[in-house]
Amino acid sequence: MQHSQLCRLIDESLCPFTGDQFAVCLTKETEKNLLIVLSQLLRQIQLWTHDFDSDSDNGMVVKLPVCNNKCSVGSHCDDQNCLTKIVGDLILLLLIQSQYVQHLAGNILVAISDYIVASGGNWDEFMQSLCVCLELLISNALLHSLVRASTKALVSKHDSSSVIIALKSKLKNANWSSVACIIRVLRNILKCLKQDIDDQLLKVYLNSISYCLASVPWDSMDEVHVGQNGDALRKSSEDAFHAKAVELESSIVFRGTLVQLFCSLLNQSGWMEAAGGTLNKHPVICEISNLIPRLLTWCLCDGDSNNMCMSVYFRHKMLMLMVRLSFQIHLEYSLLVSWLQLMHEYFEDLLMQPMTQLESDQEDILEGSPFLVSVSDARIHNMTSRHLQRLAVFLFLRCSFSLVGLRDKTAGQCGCANLKSCLKSDSSSDLECYSRKKGLSELYGWLQGHLPAEMFIGCKFYSERCTSFSLSFLGLFIHEDDILFEVLLQLFHVSFGGKQQVCQDRCDDMLFHVSNLFNPIHLFHLFLAELHYDHQVLLDYLISKDTGAKAAEYLLRSLRVVCYSWNVFVEFSAEGKVTNVRDIHKSSGKKRKVLVDDSLIEGHLTSSSMKSKGIPLSLGKQCQKDLRHGSKHCRTTRLPFENAKDCLLSLKKSLQNLHKKSLFPYNPQVLLQRLTGFQELCLKQ
Repeated sequence: MQHSQLCRLIDESLCPFTGDQFAVCLTKETEKNLLIVLSQLLRQIQLWTHDFDSDSDNGMVVKLPVCNNKCSVGSHCDDQNCLTKIVGDLILLLLIQSQYVQHLAGNILVAISDYIVASGGNWDEFMQSLCVCLELLISNALLHSLVRASTKALVSKHDSSSVIIALKSKLKNANWSSVACIIRVLRNILKCLKQDIDDQLLKVYLNSISYCLASVPWDSMDEVHVGQNGDALRKSSEDAFHAKAVELESSIVFRGTLVQLFCSLLNQSGWMEAAGGTLNKHPVICEISNLIPRLLTWCLCDGDSNNMCMSVYFRHKMLMLMVRLSFQIHLEYSLLVSWLQLMHEYFEDLLMQPMTQLESDQEDILEGSPFLVSVSDARIHNMTSRHLQRLAVFLFLRCSFSLVGLRDKTAGQCGCANLKSCLKSDSSSDLECYSRKKGLSELYGWLQGHLPAEMFIGCKFYSERCTSFSLSFLGLFIHEDDILFEVLLQLFHVSFGGKQQVCQDRCDDMLFHVSNLFNPIHLFHLFLAELHYDHQVLLDYLISKDTGAKAAEYLLRSLRVVCYSWNVFVEFSAEGKVTNVRDIHKSSGKKRKVLVDDSLIEGHLTSSSMKSKGIPLSLGKQCQKDLRHGSKHCRTTRLPFENAKDCLLSLKKSLQNLHKKSLFPYNPQVLLQRLTGFQELCLKQ
């Protein structure tokens, strides 16, 4: 009855526009009238939904007028035909060449999904109807693009339905723009579901999307979305230029919305797991994973180098998609190797981009979006390259260290006595050992691009350069909290040697350089220095809803390593000549650069500002004295160990106070125990 009422409303409202005289191109007057009708229709559906929600809360039942069989579906208006008719009529509007009509029609479909959820309607049939229409649109868009009739049929399962047969002919003018519109609708429906999670609704949604993705002939789509670029347009005749330009633009929009939908699906792993148990076994995740190489080809091989905005957008989205996917699938050897090859093919420039930020006055933050408008291409590049570099480096390290870390699962099966013998072995029969060799080889090759081996072997400044690189590496991630702790945790996959030695061969080089550049104790020291030894910043990380769990895990693992290698932690020094790349601006609120032993601090400092940032007041006064006497730099001889000790013990005290007052968001007992062990070692020092 509820579906019949909705069907009647939409049928009567849209009949003048979707009847036999349906036109893709509208006059201004007709478009205006249609927009008015769609706006009224949207408000009415939203009002009904609100009534259902309100009366449901009060235990009442909404009474709707009885359908008078005016639906054009047939003599009897059953639920399935009504829903299919409703969706079909609105999907038909997505073919109209008006972005305003498409936008309103899409909003109505989203409103109908809310209405069906609120009224307890047939959600399964609604989602099935939407996905069937998506398949029909893709099928007809392919037929139109490839200009042939041999394209694989997509919806044979539904061919017996008279409504589907009618829709096939109505949607014959489908293009990639209309496909993008319905994908956008599906993404907006997903956003609405996230606001009020229902396991069953979510499960139906994901299963419908998965079935649809599995039905799409991706091989045929390769012919459409590869090789379309500006050169092809310039070579076309004048008559065909406009048509090809429109098709290229709609193809780009389709690719963008498809990647957006996939990113939204992978946005929250806990939310996804509610749909059906183990996430990495859900078919929709497998479908997305299998499409990664194809999506990279579509999105990053366009060939039109002049469109920098779209290039930056697609690079950002594909990196985000792969990063999110890496947390939700089982990272097997073949997948990791494949992704590393893709990283070299599509993101090599980002991987080899210098770590150190060259422009000291350029703030290293993500300014809202990686694809800004109303600015020059050069400025877009400057503002986005650091963000893209962060994502690319993080994904590369995640894949490389995951290869190295595969040894933890089957260490007993490994035929090699230790990691070094595995690296020197030419045999690839042992997959676990070979994966370690492959992972470390990738890391070594990447490090060679930033720090050539000849700069290290026998070099008296080896430790200083290691610290400089580690500092630049931390500086790349320090401003993006969502992946900062993820990348730091990745570095625990490698075993670290405490003593330096002269490298004899390439295998020794690999282990030696990787273990020294990513030594967790040194990085922990530099991490605390980057925070100016301010325990309040650590506390903010721990109580943050976004970073709390990972920050706690990183502190626990770091403190464990510190307690096991106490002498290394106490004796750490930056060798006295490492300079910070961040300038201190007198009038800005930017973070100051306070480094480890013998670091240089530039700029004018005040006592109050130093005290608020965790810098010892005596050091601040000495710096001011040096500056007043004309010195450009000031020094501190305080050991990094002393600064780190004060920071961590202050953190312990704050945690205890908050926990005692029940103000800490979770039980920090394990972290307090680890900090207590740290304190006991400090007392013995």
